[in-house]
Amino acid sequence: MGRTKSQWVVVCALVAAAGITSACGDSSGSGGGTSTTSSSGSTGAGGAETKGCGDTKLLANPDDTSKPGPWPVGAKTVKIGNLTAEIWYPAKLGSEGGVSPVEYDIRSWLPASEMGKIADAKAPKQSCACFRDLPIDDAHGPYPVVLFVHGTAGFRTQSLDITTHWASRGFVVVAADHPGLDLTDLLGLACGGPVVKRNLDADLAGMTAALGAPAGDLAFLQGHVDMTRLAMAGHSAGGQEVSKMGDAADVLIPMAADAPTSGTRLQSTLVLGAQEDKVVPYTNQQMGYANAPPKKRLVGISPGGHLTFASLCSIKNADGQDIVTIGKAANVCGLSLASGLFDCLPTYLPAEKAYTIVDDASSGVLEETLQCASSRTAWLAGIAGRYPEVIESKESL
Repeated sequence: MGRTKSQWVVVCALVAAAGITSACGDSSGSGGGTSTTSSSGSTGAGGAETKGCGDTKLLANPDDTSKPGPWPVGAKTVKIGNLTAEIWYPAKLGSEGGVSPVEYDIRSWLPASEMGKIADAKAPKQSCACFRDLPIDDAHGPYPVVLFVHGTAGFRTQSLDITTHWASRGFVVVAADHPGLDLTDLLGLACGGPVVKRNLDADLAGMTAALGAPAGDLAFLQGHVDMTRLAMAGHSAGGQEVSKMGDAADVLIPMAADAPTSGTRLQSTLVLGAQEDKVVPYTNQQMGYANAPPKKRLVGISPGGHLTFASLCSIKNADGQDIVTIGKAANVCGLSLASGLFDCLPTYLPAEKAYTIVDDASSGVLEETLQCASSRTAWLAGIAGRYPEVIESKESL
């Protein structure tokens, strides 16, 4: 059966938001259950201390940046203006003892009309080695900040395995559900709801301002974050957004997107892509890297698809069903259309291997600049030698 005109409008909206506007006759735009357990945890370099940038005092991370750091990871759900956000942060050593790991119910990101369609027994769950509301490690810091922006039809925990890894290595990581871009609003559109406008520029500006003067839900960060050391990372449409933020952040990490061409504050860029990406071609990352200012790096991964940089392919229920299969079986409206962005194939490298490579490259870049870890420069130069799946590694320093 062919799609109706209204269904094609939804398909085009999803695809356009991902950056492939030509598929709908418009070539003018640009865009951008249990999951595999996160590698984050408190298995790093014991209690040894080291100096970060300026007067920052940190615990010593393992030299291998693919390994989790020494901090247990705390997690808080907060409100920042009109945004619902998740914060993962370095918690006090030992404070996770006896606390159950956080588990996220993916039904939370369905439109209200669709949440009840999936029974508890079939619900896809996402877990991580992070723990709800732990005390922040106030004996160290202040900590650099990383803002993460999800992709089209994503949500704040979409790259949970990566964001919690950064937190375990001494970063405060903040990710929001972005109106007009997140799964809730895009499925809502497919279910006959209104078009929700997105304004990622305003979202990031509001998050940055709130973190600069923590209050309310963010009060626990007061005195513990260093907003003079800020990174922004994003996937797909989120990566396109952070590519514009060279005047606002010191480090940019676009994933499956393009790359910045300038920036008055920008010190370092890491462009990440997967060669078999069926949504945003890998050539976009190659061209983006070519046009980006130094200091810059490109890491290309194969075999991998668009969601190499997200946890979405590995979120499953107790029966081993992925989120799209579950949604279709429950007749969740819009899931069959959104599945066009679900670039998950059994021929791609396993999720844990993908996370290892992304954790390695991204943590190295973050620590080099935001923690003043000069040894990371040589470590990053050898990434292709560590992983045969890194089929392209370039740098211009």
